[in-house]
Amino acid sequence: MTAAAIGTKRDEHRALGVACGAHALHDGYTDLVYVMLPIWQSEFGLGFAALGLMKTVFSGTLAGFQIPAGFLAERFGAAIVLALGTALAGLGYVFAGFSTGMITLVAALFIGGLGASTQHPLASSLIAHAFAGPRSLKALGTYNFAGDIGKMTLPAAAALLFVVLPWRQALMLLGSLGAVAALAIFIAIPRLMDREPRQPKSDRKAGRHGVAHAYGFPLLLSIGIIDSATRMAFLTFLPFVLTAKGASLQTVGLALTLVFAGGAAGKLVCAFIGARIGVVATVWLTEAVTALGIATLLPLPLEASLVLLPVVGIALNGTSSVLYGSVPDLVEPARRQRAFSIFYTGTIGAGAVSPAIYGLLGDAVGITTALIVVAALVLVTLPITLVLRPVLAAQTP
Repeated sequence: MTAAAIGTKRDEHRALGVACGAHALHDGYTDLVYVMLPIWQSEFGLGFAALGLMKTVFSGTLAGFQIPAGFLAERFGAAIVLALGTALAGLGYVFAGFSTGMITLVAALFIGGLGASTQHPLASSLIAHAFAGPRSLKALGTYNFAGDIGKMTLPAAAALLFVVLPWRQALMLLGSLGAVAALAIFIAIPRLMDREPRQPKSDRKAGRHGVAHAYGFPLLLSIGIIDSATRMAFLTFLPFVLTAKGASLQTVGLALTLVFAGGAAGKLVCAFIGARIGVVATVWLTEAVTALGIATLLPLPLEASLVLLPVVGIALNGTSSVLYGSVPDLVEPARRQRAFSIFYTGTIGAGAVSPAIYGLLGDAVGITTALIVVAALVLVTLPITLVLRPVLAAQTP
C-alpha cells in the first residue's frame, strides 16, 4: 500500500471517528432532556405544559438553525462551526445546572439546541467529504448508528451520576464533555477538509450538472419527509394500540425498547444492504416491510406484537440511512453542507409536526384507521423512488 493510500485510510478513519463521536454526544444531549424533565418538575414545580415547552425549545431550535449552520460553515469553515456548536451544546447543560427557574431553563435549552443544530449537516458532510460511492453510504449508516448509541449511553450515564452527585453538578459534568469534544473536533477536522472531497468517477466526468439534479434532491427529500412523518406517527400511536391489547405500562416500555433496538440495528444494517443492492431496492424493501408490519400489528395479540416490533423497528429506521447516504450523490461537493442542512431540517421538521396532524386524524376516525392511513401513505414513497432511480443510476461509477 502506498503512503498516499495509507494517508487516505487514516483520514477516513479520523473523519468517521469525529463524525460518530459528535453524533453520539449531540444525540445524547438531545435525549438527556427526557431524563431531566421529572427532576425539573419536582425542583421548580413546573406543569406538563411547561415541561413540554422545555423539549420543544431544544428540539425546535436544533431543527430550525440547521440551515443557518450550513451557511456559517460555508463562510467560516466546518471545523470552527462544528467545534463551537459542540461547545455550545455542552454549555447549555452547564447553564441548566445553574438555573433558578423556568426562564433560565428555557434560555439554557435554547443555547444547547443552538449548538446541537450544527452537528447533523456538518458531520454528515464531513463523511461525504472523506468517503466516496457505496463506501460513503456504509460510513453514513455507521454514523447514523452512532447517534442511537449516544441516545442510550448519555442518559444512562446521567442516571448513574445522579446516584453519587446532585443533579446540578452531574449536569455540569456532562456539559463539560462538550468543551473536550469541541477541542478534539477543532484539532482533527482542518486536516481532513484540506484535501479535495473524494468523488466517484461519474462525478468527475459529469461534474454533477444537468437537469437530473434539478429534481433529484427534492425527490429524495420528499421521501425522507414521508418516512420521518410515518416513523413519528407510528411511535405516537403505538402505546395506545398496545394498551388496547391489554399491555401494562411496563410492557409498553418494553415494546418501545424493542422498536428502538431494532431501529438502531436497522440504521447500520440497511446502509450495508443499500450499498449492495442499491438505494431504490432498499427503500422498496424497508418501506414495504414498514407498511406490512404496521398493518399486521393491528389484529395480532399482544405477545405476537412484541415479537414483530423489532422487525418493524429495523424497517422503520433503516430507510433513513440509505436516504441520508444518497444526499452526496445528488449534490455538488461544494453544496453538500447546505444540502444536508436542508435535508435534516425537512425530515426532523416533518417528524415534529406529524404527531399533531395524525393525532387530529386519530381523533376523527380512531387510532386503528389512522394507522392504516399511515401504512398506506408509506407506500407513496415507492413510485417516487422509481422517478428517482434514473438520477441515482446516472451517478453510479
